Amino acid sequence: MIETERLYLRQWQASDFAPFAEMNANPEVMKYFPKLLTPKVSDIIANKCQQLIQDKGWGLWAISLKDHPKNNGNFIGFVGLNETHAEMSFAPAVEIAWRLHSDYWGQGYATEAARASLDFAFTELDLEEVVSFTAVVNKRSQLIMQRIGMTDTQDNFYHPALKSTHPLAEHVLYKITRQQWQGIVKFK
Repeated sequence: MIETERLYLRQWQASDFAPFAEMNANPEVMKYFPKLLTPKVSDIIANKCQQLIQDKGWGLWAISLKDHPKNNGNFIGFVGLNETHAEMSFAPAVEIAWRLHSDYWGQGYATEAARASLDFAFTELDLEEVVSFTAVVNKRSQLIMQRIGMTDTQDNFYHPALKSTHPLAEHVLYKITRQQWQGIVKFK
């Protein structure tokens, strides 16, 4: 488990699956994804996240609030690290990704958890670089990328899972190196 000032980044629990499915069926949360997810597909993704953390000790962690009365708090989304798909032009790489329930947007939770994930990537996994990507139109996620010190590579690409004519096909690619991260942490 990773702990920040307000959050736990932790292993997935059975109680996380229903709110995750609710998030994945929410048009606002899924605005920059090709489609809403059924509960069955959502559960498959949650199971995969859970298994990867169990196998590797890291991945897309479930996020919960520390000040919630329940043990480990309530599930508000996920943030963490994931190996990119082999079809990506910049693969192999480790990406940082997030998805939060819209009730928790605008409070700095994604940024706080993403910073903790980058710290883990560079100190525990000793990675040289972490990437992040999203649809060109997803300015909200790009702002988080910028807040955590990532820079736009200006090397846009078309997501291999989407037709090039799809409105979400074109993606921006952001990166941060361990050296850049160390420079940011040093001056905080």
